[in-house]
Amino acid sequence: MAGKANLDAAIEQLQNQEKQMRLAGDVAGTKNAVTEILKLCFEARDWKSLNDQILLLSKKRGQLKQAVTAMVQQAMEYIDQTPDLDTRIELIKTLNNVSAGKIYVEIERARLIKKLAKIKEEQGLIAEAADLMQEVAVETFGAMAKTEKIAFILEQVRLCLDRQDYVRAQILSRKISPRVFDADTTKEKKKPKEGDNVVEEAPADIPSLLELKRIYYELMIRYYSHNNDYLEICRCYKAIYEIPSVKENPDQWVPVLRKICWYLSLSPHDSMQSSLLNSTLDDKNLSEIPKFKLLLKQLVTMEVIQWTSLWNTFKDEFDNEKNFLGGSLGDKAAEDLRQRIIEHNILVVSKYYSRITVKRLAELLCLSVQEAEKHLSDMVVSKALIAKIDRPMGIICFQVAKDSNDILNSWSMNLEKLLDLVEKSCHQIHKETMVHKAALKVEVTMA
Repeated sequence: MAGKANLDAAIEQLQNQEKQMRLAGDVAGTKNAVTEILKLCFEARDWKSLNDQILLLSKKRGQLKQAVTAMVQQAMEYIDQTPDLDTRIELIKTLNNVSAGKIYVEIERARLIKKLAKIKEEQGLIAEAADLMQEVAVETFGAMAKTEKIAFILEQVRLCLDRQDYVRAQILSRKISPRVFDADTTKEKKKPKEGDNVVEEAPADIPSLLELKRIYYELMIRYYSHNNDYLEICRCYKAIYEIPSVKENPDQWVPVLRKICWYLSLSPHDSMQSSLLNSTLDDKNLSEIPKFKLLLKQLVTMEVIQWTSLWNTFKDEFDNEKNFLGGSLGDKAAEDLRQRIIEHNILVVSKYYSRITVKRLAELLCLSVQEAEKHLSDMVVSKALIAKIDRPMGIICFQVAKDSNDILNSWSMNLEKLLDLVEKSCHQIHKETMVHKAALKVEVTMA
């Protein structure tokens, strides 16, 4: 009781001093007074008084911004030293109430909410943690360090993915431009001019820009895996593969390159997939995993691939993928791989044949007539291929229907080529005749 009375007396004395300093507009004196009050409460381990004093001091008439900032920053140092979880949550909530709506302590409020969300997540309340994090729009904070902003938004995205809110996760992820990770961090920072916002240094626990890049793409892989968007997953792995720390370590780049090869094989054929396929084939590191080089080579080569022999060759590698980075390729992956091989084979057939019977196509694809027709129809609908099926005759035509103008143009071009050829032939004949005549004249004069 005596200790409590002494604490109250000391706080009252400091409150009088704080009032005088505040009314006099003495910034340094007010800051010292409020921090001393908090220090006394902390040293006495009187957490209730600490919360009460924080609320009381922040509500004083004409309280200085600098004093509130110093008070919040000092109280934040005490959070990790609280005796139990309830006391910690109470202190965080008190500081949240004080900093709410105050721009000059917005960064501190964001950090407090992050701490509270972490506690909620540890308690298994992921939905509550995600809702708490979404209250803060850190992208508008001018004084917050870039890496801290990115880390905060990535935490928002992760919590949304954990609660399977994929729409909100996509919206939040778009706040980060992938180009921000390509910034040159080695350049010296320019000194801020007078009047500019001073950007705070990021806390020590915030990862570097390249580490954040990896976290960002790993989260995007989780998002795209939900929709089985194989090409986008492949592009994410490609971005991870380009990180210097990954590319220098074979233990890291081998599993990433394996994933790139698998997801390229699973992606539907289009210009982007084709470009990535060729650029990956040119990678020298691919020779370290020859089986996957063979897989990509088969996809690039315009030859029909036998599904059974391909699956027998790669089945073990496919099953082993769950032991590597990123885990298994998904439940539908084997089925989708077969679908891609069928599509590849149809494209190969369309290159070599202008017209083919449905029965012959089914034989080449090792499918039934109905299955072959279904896969072909799906490709035509998705505009991956141009074809027409004459069902009564059972013939497929891969030729594009030409416009009358195109036909006339091709005729005129062919006529031009023919006339050029005739002209060249006439010229050669005339030349040979002249040479022959000259040779005859020489012979006559010699005789």
